[in-house]
Amino acid sequence: MAGKFETEVLHGLHKKTQGIKSKATPIYQTSAFTFNDLDELEGFYQGEGNYLYSRVGNPNTDELGQSIAALEHAPDGVAASSGLSAILAGVLAVVKSGDHILAADDLYGGSFYMLKSELQNFGIETSFVPFSDLSRVEAAIKDNTKLLYTESITNPLLRVEKLPEVINLAKHRKLTVLVDNTFATPLHVRPYLLGADLVVHSATKYIGGHSDVTAGVVVGRKDLIAEARARIVNLGANLSPFEAWLTCRGLKTLALRMKAQSHNAKLLAESLKENDHVAKVYYPFEEGEKGFGAIVTIELSEQVDTDEFFKSLGWVKIVPTLAGVETTVSHPLKTSHRALPPEAQTELGITYDLVRISVGIEDAGDIIGQFEAALAAGTK
Repeated sequence: MAGKFETEVLHGLHKKTQGIKSKATPIYQTSAFTFNDLDELEGFYQGEGNYLYSRVGNPNTDELGQSIAALEHAPDGVAASSGLSAILAGVLAVVKSGDHILAADDLYGGSFYMLKSELQNFGIETSFVPFSDLSRVEAAIKDNTKLLYTESITNPLLRVEKLPEVINLAKHRKLTVLVDNTFATPLHVRPYLLGADLVVHSATKYIGGHSDVTAGVVVGRKDLIAEARARIVNLGANLSPFEAWLTCRGLKTLALRMKAQSHNAKLLAESLKENDHVAKVYYPFEEGEKGFGAIVTIELSEQVDTDEFFKSLGWVKIVPTLAGVETTVSHPLKTSHRALPPEAQTELGITYDLVRISVGIEDAGDIIGQFEAALAAGTK
C-alpha cells in the first residue's frame, strides 16, 4: 500500500485470516495442517495449497516475513528462528563451498564469529575489511567472491554505512549485497530500495520491540528468498507460530517506539558528549531526518571505574541484548564481541571501558539523570 511509514506499519500487515474477518490474525498454534483426501494432499506439492507442516510454512510466520518485506519495499520475505538464522539463510542463499565473502570488519560479534568460524567448516571463506575505505574492499575482491556483507549501522560503534557506494561497487563487480538493517529499521533506512539484494533483521530487537521473542527475518529478491526459505525449512531454522504472532503484534508500534527511542537517544548522546567522565560518544548525530537509531555507545574516561559504573546504574538493567522499550546497557567486550580475537577487539576499539546503551521510551530527563548519577558514582 502507498502511504507514510506510520500508516504502512499498521495497515500493510499481510494478515492470514483464511476468509474469517478477524481484526487480529489468529495464532495458528499447530504443528501440521489437515487434508480431506490424497488428491488435496498432492495438490499442496503441486502448488495448489498453502500449508502442510509448520516447519515448512505457517500463516503467522508468513505474515511476519511478508510484512517486513512490504516495509522494506522488497518483493518477498521469510521469517526465521533468530537473527543469526536469518543471516545464515541469506548467506547460504548466495554462497556455497569454495566461495568467498567480503564482510565489514566492524560487525556484530555473533555475525563475525559465524562468518569466520562456522562457515569455514562448510568450505566458505570470509575476509573482513574496513568498509569505511572502499578501495580496500575492492582490492580484497577475489575471483570466487560472491557476497558483500555489512550493516546499515554497525554494532556497537554505530558507523553509518555508505550503502549507495557499497551497492554501486557490488553491482559493478557483479556481486550480491546483504545488509543487516537491525539497528536502523525500515523507519530510517530501506536498503532494498537502494539496490541491496537481501536485507536481514534480528526481529528480536526493534521489530518485536518488547524483549519477549527471539526471531529473524530476511527479505529481498524473490529468487534469493526462495533459496533462503529452502535453507530455513531444510535446516530446521523455522520460527514458531506464537513467536511470529508476538513479533507481528510488536511490529504495529514500531514507528511510535523507534521515534521516541531515537529522540531520547540523541538527547542522551548530546548530554554525554558534554560530560567530562565520558571520553568518547559514538552516535550518528547528523544522519537521518527522523533521527538515526536508539543506540548510544560511550567510552568511559580514565577517571571512571567501569565496574562501579555498572553497579551504579539503578533501574537501568545490564543485559546482553538491546532494543526493548526499557533503557538497558551491555558490555560488548564481555558479551556481543566476546568471541572476537583480542587483536580484532583492540583494532576496533572494543575495550573494557566501552558501554553500549539501548535507549528506551522513559522520560529523557530521567534517562540522562540516571547516567549522570552512575558516572558520578563510578568516578575514582
